[in-house]
Amino acid sequence: MNNITITKNKSLINAFKKCSGKIFIFLTVLSMLSFVTSCKNSSTRFSDEDQQVLDSTYYIEYIKSDPKLADQLHWVKSFYRVRKFELAWFKKNTIVPQAEKMLEVITKAADEGLDPADYRLADLDKLFKELKASKRDFDKFTEIQKELDVALTGTYFLWASDYYRGLVVPNENKEIEWDVKQNKIRLDGALMTVLGERESQYPYESFSPLHDEYSRLKTSLAEYRKIQASGGWPTVAASPKLKRLQSSNVIPAIRKRLGLPEVEGSVYTDDVFEAVKQFQAVQGLKPDGVLGAETVRIMNIPVNERIRQIILNMERWRWIPRSFEPDYLLVNIPEYKLYVYEEGKEKLSMNVIVGKAINSTPVFSDRMENVVLSPYWNVPFSIIKEELAPKIISNPSYLDRLDMEVVTASGEQINPGSINWNEITEDNWKYNLRRRPGPKNDLGDVKFIFPNSNNIYLHDTPHDELFSQAERGFSHGCVRVEKPIELAEYLLRNSGNWSKSQILETISKREEKQVQLKKSLPVYLVYFTAWTDENGKVHFRDDIYGHDKTLAEHYFN
Repeated sequence: MNNITITKNKSLINAFKKCSGKIFIFLTVLSMLSFVTSCKNSSTRFSDEDQQVLDSTYYIEYIKSDPKLADQLHWVKSFYRVRKFELAWFKKNTIVPQAEKMLEVITKAADEGLDPADYRLADLDKLFKELKASKRDFDKFTEIQKELDVALTGTYFLWASDYYRGLVVPNENKEIEWDVKQNKIRLDGALMTVLGERESQYPYESFSPLHDEYSRLKTSLAEYRKIQASGGWPTVAASPKLKRLQSSNVIPAIRKRLGLPEVEGSVYTDDVFEAVKQFQAVQGLKPDGVLGAETVRIMNIPVNERIRQIILNMERWRWIPRSFEPDYLLVNIPEYKLYVYEEGKEKLSMNVIVGKAINSTPVFSDRMENVVLSPYWNVPFSIIKEELAPKIISNPSYLDRLDMEVVTASGEQINPGSINWNEITEDNWKYNLRRRPGPKNDLGDVKFIFPNSNNIYLHDTPHDELFSQAERGFSHGCVRVEKPIELAEYLLRNSGNWSKSQILETISKREEKQVQLKKSLPVYLVYFTAWTDENGKVHFRDDIYGHDKTLAEHYFN
């Protein structure tokens, strides 16, 4: 017979010598893959041209019989149907080298924040042993060969589904708030790429991630696990607020926490001061070097918790489409930051204000279509009913003080005194209460529209002072931008004669003007509480809406 072979990777074996029993199973599987010489003179009745064909009922029953694989039946069916039910992992009755690569990847699943035990290593080990034991029994050998092929295929889809699409699928779980356009991958096509049966622009054949941001977080995960293995970092005791050159007995712990060399004394020296500022910057705090309660609180978040946070944000990158469009706008809600990308490179960035926890900004994506200069603010009914109506009842001229008006759908002005404000409901409210363009307008001078069911948009604000605060959750859900004129000028650069001076001149007229973008722009409102920048610095932000907590309940259970 032709030999069933795969080359044993000695360096790989050495890399796993220190690992647990899961790795032992992996090594055992590899040894099963390399029984080349023992089969050399076997009398099993095979020729190099023999290639088994599966019966469709066989693989369906096999996949359905394993609860772990049952959800992958769609992909298994599609994959074998395209290949006319021929075995995939054997060529001329020799197992292909991609099997070893897949086993290696699965064994290292913990590096991805996944659990290797979820991917059937023990079952595969058993099948490889049975295959080796049956090498002289033609009928039994072909039966096990068939089973192993389906098992490897099902296991690949099980792993690839978690790795490329997410362990937790947002659109299948209402508790996970994530309505961003999601990663759609044909896993059957990905496996064909792995097996060298088709080409792809995506790195499926190397079992690699689809985003650089994911890869950087993965590197950080390994680094933080090393910190965890060495005992974590020290707890810093509470103390009065410290400034540069002051003394405190917490300074030695601060030095150790920030990775500075030990020195005698307890003075808040310049090197500690600079390290604290760097720490504050990557934590989203004001980098003033003042060692206050909030800085100490964040320093004392355990490394175990940071590891979980990194893993959860790696999971979110699995949900992101394989590639963004070349031009797009992204708001990272917990970071309070907006970015504009052109040809994949950052073009603009600015601070933003997002919804407070009770009025959280939703996580979703859409396309920006219009910029509105000198906009009216159309007051949501919830604000009319809960905040404005009681004040109008007690003071009929209250709306005049706010520069507000009530109009019909056609824009005809209505006397507020003609309305029974005690009786209004969302069903019988037939007017529009709006604030006129001008300095009192809550939307400021510019509004950026991307039509969506959440009624969320970007806008200017008359309260510029709020952008200097570290935590900026103040809005009713919409996103206030720090540099609205700069953003408008950029977005309208291809939509006619809209220079900065033209935009400001139009705004000065205090008449609403809507301008359509020449080409709509993808907008992503996302929620990342951990990321690693291009310099390898890990940034963390607080879980301001509790989305990490909710995801963790599903991911780690």
